[in-house]
Amino acid sequence: MLTKMHYDSPVGGLTLLAREDALLGLWFNKQAHFGAKYELTDVPVAQNPVLIRVSQWLDQYFAGERPATTDLPLAPQVTDFQRLVLSILRKVPYGEVISYKQIADQVALARNGRRSAARAVGGVMGHNPISIIIPCHRVVGANGRMTGYSAGLATKMRLLALEGVPLQGERVP
Repeated sequence: MLTKMHYDSPVGGLTLLAREDALLGLWFNKQAHFGAKYELTDVPVAQNPVLIRVSQWLDQYFAGERPATTDLPLAPQVTDFQRLVLSILRKVPYGEVISYKQIADQVALARNGRRSAARAVGGVMGHNPISIIIPCHRVVGANGRMTGYSAGLATKMRLLALEGVPLQGERVP
């Protein structure tokens, strides 16, 4: 059974969606592609062990700690290509960034040289169903330039600032 809960974060409200065994979604309430393919209005608000665990993880994250994501049961419902990109993204350490091109290069290695455009990688970032935990906010453009984020560039910059990422002259709102 699907359940959802609301989480008030320092960077805006979040909606979490889970089954009894895994987190399926974590979205900023005003982000693009909110809720992905789920009809969230039909999902009851409740708590389950997964949602409690994820909310505790978020408490630690927003307190400036570096909680591990490896113990969280994540089950994003995505294509094989998206799963590959998100698995690469999950390896980007807290407080560091990676470019779309670097991810595309890693995808090519994993696919025996079959190239993927940085634009395709960007499409996966824009549709990432588990924000923050699968850290698409850590992806930047060429030369470390801040680029779009489905929850807005200001939110991305605040998350990166929370993690201590130097923003190369960018001003954190």
